[in-house]
Amino acid sequence: MTFMPNNDPMERSVPIAPIRIAALAGCRELAEEVDKKLVKLRRESLVERKGSMPMPKGYVEKSYLVDCECPRFGTGEGRGYINESVRGTDLYLMVDVTNYSLTYQVCDHENHMSPDNHFQDLKRIISAANGKAHRINVIMPFLYEGRQHRRTKRESLDCALALEELSRMGVGNIITFDAHDPRVQNSIPLNGFDNFYPTYQFLKALVRSVSDFHLDNDHLMIISPDEGAMSRAVYFSNILGVDMGMFYKRRDYSTVVNGKNPIVAHEFLGDSVTGKDVVIIDDMISSGESMLDVARQIKERGASRVFICCTYGLFTEGMDKFDEYYKKGLIDKVITTNLNYRIPELLERPYYVEANMSRYLANIIDLINHDESVDKVRSSNEKIIELKKRISLGAAQK
Repeated sequence: MTFMPNNDPMERSVPIAPIRIAALAGCRELAEEVDKKLVKLRRESLVERKGSMPMPKGYVEKSYLVDCECPRFGTGEGRGYINESVRGTDLYLMVDVTNYSLTYQVCDHENHMSPDNHFQDLKRIISAANGKAHRINVIMPFLYEGRQHRRTKRESLDCALALEELSRMGVGNIITFDAHDPRVQNSIPLNGFDNFYPTYQFLKALVRSVSDFHLDNDHLMIISPDEGAMSRAVYFSNILGVDMGMFYKRRDYSTVVNGKNPIVAHEFLGDSVTGKDVVIIDDMISSGESMLDVARQIKERGASRVFICCTYGLFTEGMDKFDEYYKKGLIDKVITTNLNYRIPELLERPYYVEANMSRYLANIIDLINHDESVDKVRSSNEKIIELKKRISLGAAQK
């Protein structure tokens, strides 16, 4: 069985309760993909067990999705409904707080859903389920207010407050991906908080979309666009055995624009990138200006191709600048995950590549449901090493 690695302990354990997945409106497309993968995983797992241990009722279902909704009154106030029983279940709530494509009416005016709206709807569904479900888990790929994760002066500490609120409402586990700063989990030290990274999925997407992509030090270099992404770049470079470099943002601390000090320049630290493919790795593309400036400087230093890998493609200022840089040959591929809402135009771009996370999420849900360690899927070392061997073998055969 290749669908789920390291499944020996799973064969000796049973789920704590039947799985149910309640997807909020902004996350239903991803939830449907995860549901299909989970159904397939469990059917294959049942075949692998070969009757060694009888499975409880509800272990294999046609679907684990639960019908839920958050309709609104004319004033914009909302309420949460779960339209079927979740009593005694291991309930997983999936929410995408970045999905602004959804709208609702406020006194006959159209409003787009904001992260605050999505978070309130999440709490409404938790409230509807509390006291009935055996355990409540929240899958929030893009962590709500994750960028407001620390306080340095008289300012709010939004992410910590949100996590504390979920904890007080009875949420047992919070699952997120590539949190801006995972240390925010210190605000809820007695709760489960799991942070995962799409490292292997990035590499797999690159290998599939670029036929002559090489994972060796002669052809590849990893770049961190700023100090905050250093840990990601260090992991990439170490596991692949390639060099890395980094940029740091030189800011004008004498002025404040839109609540922050403007960036004066990106300064590069690292070896020569001449003739090499470069992977720029970060957690998100917001406006994309910093990422594109880094890509331009990398090309000016003689890089062969530039690939941008970011967990979340937000593109808050549209795609025009990325289109322009692609036409000029300054970027070659942009890889993001399917963990958040992406505008339809992005999916049609010739340079865009999706790193699909649905199977990974299905594995995570299955492991947590069995109360097994998620370290089985958190570490991608073995998969990456195996991928590197397959590429090397393929190159040798050519």
